Amino acid sequence: MAEQPRALVTGATHGIGRALALGLARAGFAVGVAARTARLLDELVDDITAEGGRAVATAFDVSDAAAVAHGVRALEHELGGFDLLVQSAGRIEAVEAPPWEADLAQVRAVLEANVLGPFHVVRAVLPGMVRRGSGRVVDLSSGAAAKDGGTYAAYAASKAALFRLGGAVAAAGAAHGVRAFELSPGVVRTAMSTSMGQHAERTEWTDPVDVVAMVLAIARGELDAWSGRFLRVGVDTPAALRAVPLPLAPQARRLVVAPYGEDDPLA
Repeated sequence: MAEQPRALVTGATHGIGRALALGLARAGFAVGVAARTARLLDELVDDITAEGGRAVATAFDVSDAAAVAHGVRALEHELGGFDLLVQSAGRIEAVEAPPWEADLAQVRAVLEANVLGPFHVVRAVLPGMVRRGSGRVVDLSSGAAAKDGGTYAAYAASKAALFRLGGAVAAAGAAHGVRAFELSPGVVRTAMSTSMGQHAERTEWTDPVDVVAMVLAIARGELDAWSGRFLRVGVDTPAALRAVPLPLAPQARRLVVAPYGEDDPLA
């Protein structure tokens, strides 16, 4: 009998993270779930086990490196090493404002959760993947990582930094069978997205089922050619990505500085 695959989902008690934890469990993964609130984690584990799945929970704040290390060790003790890491924990500024009006306490909190947090989780989880010679990392990204906007500058900066971290994992991990993907989930109706003024009048939302389908395609190795690159649910589908001719152009779907023309010395 094949060994049950194992996934770790951070930010698992709300929104997209919760949908992914449930979807992965339904697809046959043993799921480690992490978030800050133990009570909500217990409820999630109950929901997964009620459907016949297997889940183990540990509460920690990703911005606390020691807590992350301890929590990941506890989860690995129960489940073994992880084949898939989904980094869903994150936050955004409470106020939609230009950068010079940003609340520095909120900026700091966003950067700690969205940049330092993923670094902490990578440091805790990736050594095991490297030792085993395989693993996949999915970072929940955003279109804000790759385009300029006048508001939510801390969130956008954090997602651009996460893109760079994912690219570093993909580059350094390739020789060890480790791959990483920057996945924008589209605009799913969550507490975070509905709090944003820019979505106040939105009537069309991305179905979380489509996000789960993309993560499962990544987990099964169907999209390994896209490691280190940006994918977007609602625009991309697993079938469409599999159909793209290979090899991909070196800069395709990467975070790059585009030259102004053939004469640009950066070209």
